[in-house]
Amino acid sequence: MTEEMYTSGEYLRKNPTWDVEDSPWKAKQIIRMMERNDIAPKSICEVGCGAGEILRQLQYHMNKECMFHGYDISPQAFELCRKRANERLHFKCKDFLQEKDAFFDLILLIDLIEHLENYFNFLREIKPRSQYKILHIPLDLSVQTVLRKSPIVKVRRRFGHMHYFTKEIALQILNDVDYEVLDWFYTAGFIELPPKSIKTYIARLPRKLFFAIHKDWAVRIMGGYSLMVLAR
Repeated sequence: MTEEMYTSGEYLRKNPTWDVEDSPWKAKQIIRMMERNDIAPKSICEVGCGAGEILRQLQYHMNKECMFHGYDISPQAFELCRKRANERLHFKCKDFLQEKDAFFDLILLIDLIEHLENYFNFLREIKPRSQYKILHIPLDLSVQTVLRKSPIVKVRRRFGHMHYFTKEIALQILNDVDYEVLDWFYTAGFIELPPKSIKTYIARLPRKLFFAIHKDWAVRIMGGYSLMVLAR
């Protein structure tokens, strides 16, 4: 599976909303991370911005001096983005690594690195492009996903996930490419967002109860969580 999934229109066919409905929640998590660390960027870039709704949601809630830029390689995503563009919100249908002189206060990598064939090279190349990075990484590896097998196959076929992470693996990868991790927390999309199937609805209560007892064990065993990371 390569970037052709995103440039050919296959991703849009499989995900016709491009997960726009989750964008306000994701923007809320990003703002939470910035507030926890007293970060007030004046320029934000999202690489792999999809339909651009996360950036638009951030624009609603941030200082009016902040400029927003979104990049995506998908022509279909770019068409969705164009409807959201304005004088402070700009989009390009382009590989961000080709923007050699671009620099931003903050780069967002929201549910992105699991799609990249060589995320090590990508992370190294973008390191000097911003002061801070915020990553949102789905933790697809858990006891229940490994035992059941089908959840991992599903996210690969429908969403194009090529790599699968635990919290420990994700944080170690950032260390391997010389990032300094400043903060992290779990996000609970499977609990806080509207359920997308009866199975996820049924699993919400045990996930929530287990998480209240022991966060790490709940994530490792039950799954359904992601990791929000601030790094530089």
